[in-house]
This record gives sequence, C-alpha cells and structure tokens, in this order.
Amino acid sequence: MKVLLFGGAGYIGTHVALAFLERNDTVGIFDNLSSGLRSNVDERCRFIEGDILNKDQVKAALSEGWDAVVHLAAFKAAGESMLKPFKYSENNITGSLNLITECVRAKVKNFILSSSAAVYGEPSYLPVDESHPTNPTNYYGYTKLCIEENLKWYSKLKDFNFVSLRYFNAAGYDGDGRMLGLEMNPANLIPVVMEVAAGLRPNLLVFGDDYDTPDGTGVRDYVHVTDLAKGHLLAADYLLKNHQNLIVNLGSESGLSVQQIIDTAREITGKGIDVQYVERRPGDPAKLIASSTKAKKELGWVAEHSSVESIIASTWKVYQANQKKSAMFK
Repeated sequence: MKVLLFGGAGYIGTHVALAFLERNDTVGIFDNLSSGLRSNVDERCRFIEGDILNKDQVKAALSEGWDAVVHLAAFKAAGESMLKPFKYSENNITGSLNLITECVRAKVKNFILSSSAAVYGEPSYLPVDESHPTNPTNYYGYTKLCIEENLKWYSKLKDFNFVSLRYFNAAGYDGDGRMLGLEMNPANLIPVVMEVAAGLRPNLLVFGDDYDTPDGTGVRDYVHVTDLAKGHLLAADYLLKNHQNLIVNLGSESGLSVQQIIDTAREITGKGIDVQYVERRPGDPAKLIASSTKAKKELGWVAEHSSVESIIASTWKVYQANQKKSAMFK
C-alpha cells in the first residue's frame, strides 16, 4: 500500500508512519514543520515539505499516486482554539477542504481523518459511543465535526470513502524508544507532568479537585499512541476492502483520574512532582470515557498498550533520553 500522511511529522503522525513502515508499506509524509519534527521522520519515508493551505503543493504531492491519505495536519489545542478561532478555521477547515478537494481531483479514493472525542462535547451518558449527540464545547471540536460533515457530503457526491477516527486522549511513546522528539509547547496533562518531573517547569496546575469522582479530580480515557497508530492501519485496510465510510471511537474504555496519573508518574520517575490545585476550568466534564465497541467489531481494533504504567513509562523514557542528550552538549 502507498499511503501519504499529511501532518505526518507530528507526534501521532510519526507513530502512524512507523506502524505502516513496519509492515513494509510505502509511506510519504507531507508537513509544514510548524509543530512536527524533521528529526522524527523515518529515513524510509518520502518527505515533502508543504502546507495544506497551499493547493499547488497539495496537488503536486497527490499527483505521485497514493492508495490512501491520512489527514493529521490540524491544530489541536482546545483552549487555544477559543482564543484564536481564525487560526483554527483557516488551517483546520480551509486547509482540510483544500486537501479533500485535491484528493477527489487526484482520484485518491480512501481518506482517513484524525478526528477527536471533542466532537461530542459535554457527555450526556457514559461510556460515550458513536451514537452520542455531537455538540462541541470548543472551537477545535467544531472544526473536526465540520470536516466530518464535509467528508459525508463528498462521499455522497464523488467516488470517495473515508474513515474518521475519533481519538480520546492520545498519550505515551513508542515502547522501543524509536521516537525521541518531544512535542513542542505541550498542553496535555501527561507531557506537562513529565516536564515537572524533568525539572523543565516548576509545578503542575490541577484544575479542580472537587469533582464527583473517587479522588475528586477529573477522569479521562487515555489511549496509547501505538494503539492509535494501529487503528490507522486497520482503517486503511478497511477502506481498501470495503469501500465504505466508517466513524469510530478509539479509546481504552477505562478512565484514569488526574491524581492517578500524578501518583503513577511519581512512582515511575521517582520525582516528587509539585502540584497546585486550582479552580475548575469552564466546560471540563467530571468524566469522559469511550466505548470502542464499534472499532472492535468493524476494525478488529483493541487497545493493547494503554495501561497507565505503559503510558507513563514510555513517556518518561523519552524525557530521560532527551535529558541525557542535552547534558552531552553542555
């Protein structure tokens, strides 16, 4: 299979590329390197530097002939999306429409979207399945839902099929240490915890410790990035075999509280990890847990690596490697 990953130099994209490479597929990566890392791009990949806002660059990349496209080229910070909606509308909506349109023109019929549980908004029941109402509470989630709706229309009107993978909280790193580039300016809990453990920031802010949960902190569904990567392989195979659309959740189906993450990180890293408990953030639900039954049934996908210990240990290994590398050059 020949697969082109847009945004493939990013945290999730490089793990997806590795998964395709491991089964000897031909992999291309198209990225503007605004947040992705060239150093994390495997030398076996065809690398194309470009931007999805540039139609000519997208068209040229797609002209090389690909069996499937994976779209990971989106900004993803929910909080930032509420402050900078123009940034998110331009890249996540306009850029995505450019990409979808050029895929149709290039007769690339199989499209995999990196979507998000943010499309659901405040959960009205748990676990959240794909029948749950979609009512995003942040602009980032809206941009993902908007692209899903456009994919449905394009599929009706053109010879074109898609799988939308609604990720829950991506976490962890390749267990064999083959991905060592850290995310730039991380906003998610686990990398922030790691930065505190590594001495890169003084403390961790925990937003709310009075939720209706066992320890008072918010509960989320964390899924290991290696498991997410496997989901993309299965999605590509599904499209080539079935020529049908599919929307599925990818989550571990188990909830981890913020406090559980902190306690496990303290145990694995041996670091104290200073914490400050502050007021809740508006719109943060007490719990958000996935149902991945549909992904299991339709794709045969299971979350094999998504234990809290595996997630924290694989992430800490990368932070330690970067600390050692930095010490060598001092």
